[in-house]
Amino acid sequence: MSGRTRTRSLDVALAATVVLTALTGRALAHGGSLRGASGDSLSVPTWLFLLTGGGVVSASFLLASFVTDRAFIRSLHDWRRRLATLNDHLVTATRVVGVFALAVVVVAGFVGPSAPRRNIAILVVWVGWWAGFTATTYLVGNAWPAINPWRTIADLLPTGTTDYPERLGAWPSVAGLLALVWLEVVSPLASDPDLLAGVVLVYSAVTLAGAAVYGTDRWFDTVDPVARVFRYYGRVAPVQRTDDGFELRLPGARLAETKLVTGFDEVAFVVALLWVTTYDGLVATDLWADAARAVVGVGVPPRVVYLAALLAGYALFLGVYWLAARLAQRSADTYLTPAAIARRFAPSLLPIAAGYHLAHYLGYFLALSPTLFGALASPLSPPQAVVVVLPAWFSGLQMSFVLLGHLLAVWVAHATAYRLFPMRLQAVRSQYALVVVMILYTMSSMWIVSQPSVDPPYV
Repeated sequence: MSGRTRTRSLDVALAATVVLTALTGRALAHGGSLRGASGDSLSVPTWLFLLTGGGVVSASFLLASFVTDRAFIRSLHDWRRRLATLNDHLVTATRVVGVFALAVVVVAGFVGPSAPRRNIAILVVWVGWWAGFTATTYLVGNAWPAINPWRTIADLLPTGTTDYPERLGAWPSVAGLLALVWLEVVSPLASDPDLLAGVVLVYSAVTLAGAAVYGTDRWFDTVDPVARVFRYYGRVAPVQRTDDGFELRLPGARLAETKLVTGFDEVAFVVALLWVTTYDGLVATDLWADAARAVVGVGVPPRVVYLAALLAGYALFLGVYWLAARLAQRSADTYLTPAAIARRFAPSLLPIAAGYHLAHYLGYFLALSPTLFGALASPLSPPQAVVVVLPAWFSGLQMSFVLLGHLLAVWVAHATAYRLFPMRLQAVRSQYALVVVMILYTMSSMWIVSQPSVDPPYV
């Protein structure tokens, strides 16, 4: 393909994508918001709304299929610009801030105001950290290795030489992530400062003990679920850290590299990261509320219902992805095993998780950021909560975040296929099953986003 032909093909593809997005925006303009914000009903039939989202992902796959020049694809993903060298003093100051913030969360949780929107611990953890900081991780770059207060403290403590059981791999981090999300859903962790401070202390004790036994690097690289979440989200970001400092790359460019996911345990964590954000939105829908009441009505404890739904949904997501890997092997007619294909394509799911997280929490962060800043300015006597009322068009913006995450995922899968398979037809055919999975993820995510938010029953 000549440079002029390639450029013309890309221009047509980009123009078509813009047109599709604009047309889709009309259908999404009145979609409902996510948990914690107002939910307006859709102005178009739900089936048409969902098919529109699935159609955009399908069209993006077709458009990406026209880009077949391996050298051009590789040049996009290998493009980089050096930004700055690593400043040791800045890293030290960042670590001090992280430890100080951890201390503030624990102290304010126990002695601060009981009202959640006036307690700085609640605001820092949920608004500042999990909503705001997490978004910067995949939008800008991963600063958690420097901020991580538990790693800073662990580096100052003596560490043991006990070998980590290799057979466990990253499975403890999978279990830890699922457990944390389940606890957040079934308990008043987001509204009870005392409980939040207690959970933070328990998490701190387990983390520091694990780092002391197995070593700091081994614990935070393999076991700690929070560190793994930020590491994976950071791979989506344009700013990447290197041995020499920082470099700028295209968003998601690293996701097509080899050895980002090296085992099925890491595949399981990527899928868990995608599922838990979906689960957090699912339990705030009317459909879930009705189903939970019906099951609890026959005598099943509510916490068991939520745990069963969490595990069953995760098993479904993981099983569907594994089936897609097996079908990809058949359609590509390759000697590669389904496990190898699952490992290589797993990073392409991360933009989906990032897009859904941004749609899920950006409105929450913007609405409560004045309250957070007010509490930071006066932590001992925080002012009354100020909640920003977001405009009606913001719900359409949330839908766009979901779609943009899926569009980036389709491109990453396309680039991965052309790195993995020697023949062009193999590369295209290997994506069929994965694109179908992405369409299903898209439609389920958009359905959740379109539902009015309700408080989960019995929790």
